[in-house]
Amino acid sequence: MDRRRFLSAGLGLGALALTGNARADAATYQRFHAALARDKSLAVYADQVGEQSGLAVVEGRLPKDLQGSFYRNGPGRFELGRERYHHWFDGDGFVQRWTIDGGKVRHHGRFVETRRFRDESEAGQFLYPAFGTMFARRGFRDNDTLNAANTNLLPFNGRLYALWEGGSATEVDPDTLATLGIKTWRDDVKAMPFSAHPKLDPQGGMWNFGALPGANRLALYQIDAAGALLRTGVLEVPQLAMVHDFAVSAKHLVFVVPPYDFSGDSALSFAERHSWAGSGARARPTRVVVVAKDTLTLRQVFELPPQMVFHLGNAWDDGDCTRFDVVLHAGDALAGLGSLMSGTRADNALGRSQAVQVCLDYASGRATTGRLLGPSEFPRVMPQVIGTRHRRLALLSSDRANRELVLDTVNVVDTDSGKVDSYRFGAGWQVEEHVLVPRRGARNERDGYLVGVAQDTRRGVGVLSVFDAAKISNGPLALASLPYRTPHCFHGNFLAT
Repeated sequence: MDRRRFLSAGLGLGALALTGNARADAATYQRFHAALARDKSLAVYADQVGEQSGLAVVEGRLPKDLQGSFYRNGPGRFELGRERYHHWFDGDGFVQRWTIDGGKVRHHGRFVETRRFRDESEAGQFLYPAFGTMFARRGFRDNDTLNAANTNLLPFNGRLYALWEGGSATEVDPDTLATLGIKTWRDDVKAMPFSAHPKLDPQGGMWNFGALPGANRLALYQIDAAGALLRTGVLEVPQLAMVHDFAVSAKHLVFVVPPYDFSGDSALSFAERHSWAGSGARARPTRVVVVAKDTLTLRQVFELPPQMVFHLGNAWDDGDCTRFDVVLHAGDALAGLGSLMSGTRADNALGRSQAVQVCLDYASGRATTGRLLGPSEFPRVMPQVIGTRHRRLALLSSDRANRELVLDTVNVVDTDSGKVDSYRFGAGWQVEEHVLVPRRGARNERDGYLVGVAQDTRRGVGVLSVFDAAKISNGPLALASLPYRTPHCFHGNFLAT
């Protein structure tokens, strides 16, 4: 792979003009803390200080055959030197391990000690550009200097990786969560973008990609079950914007590219460089880019109405058609997330989203959609069906009529019948991504559990929840409450023992 060519139009690498100033100021910090004093539920987005360890109090009964570690990751440090980041995605990664063993649940969490985290801790102030906040106090060599390691925590081949999407995976110890260092899959892909959403092949191995909007390129990776990088490729994608996730079928890699213009202005943060191009007289469509797995080359491009995309579910090939699940947001959902850092729950387009199943017809060149669920996010399937036809899709949703970012309901959708099996936690709860976990020897997708974390904002505590995947509406089999709140995580995975 031509690493230099791929990175040549990157994030201003090595070209940052040191102004000694940051466009962030103390106002965001002050506004958030004033809002937090009025609304304690905003503690979900509060700053985390130091490690956490504790034993949860279990209400209900944990299934005897559910044993293992539920690994989670999300941003934890938003403040330093009385300054506060502008965007939720900026915070330093705080990795967590919920251990289920012998009817008990233990929790441990700690920061990923990236280069950025260590440098800024020592300086006592933010130094480097973040996803949505532009600091320019110190120069940087490559993307891994900026790596927040804050989006996902992936167990793979006996190792554990904290994932970002603008740079390398960061290895952490599976037991202690101590940071072990940057993972370089091969010298020629060092510091390359490596997304936070790899897809594990049920037969072994892993697929992933890295996006670089400034260069209009996608890097493609195939890694074998032993952790060796088998193949790489580079795909040219004109007018490429942020691509956070993808889906994998037996024959294809599926990317959904939302309509943004990407600015080359290095004085702006990565998020600020994105301007919505999905409205007005010159609105561009959302594109679905399909790559053939056997050649790592473009097969076909489809168009959908202009919508923003964060997460996809699963994909499978159905004759001369590929089908996949995706959550589509009607508008610029990226911009609305920034207001959370100042304590404002603004319209973030969640209320104008829907989960759909897309059919890509290669013969006609048309993409059609079928609705699965209304406003929702975080689609997940059972791990054993990745890349093949699935019939059960887990999603979070909100029962509220407003558009605030408060997800309080877990759902499993039957993608064949359209029936939705749901449980609402209720007022005062904010629910994180839940994952489907098969029982050993599972016969079908109903044979397992739905496991996740929810924040009880009234008590200020983090809670592990376990549902029977076939009976969500019956409520949780068990709730395991900690004596403290846990930082709100984005993504994670369950590793059975």
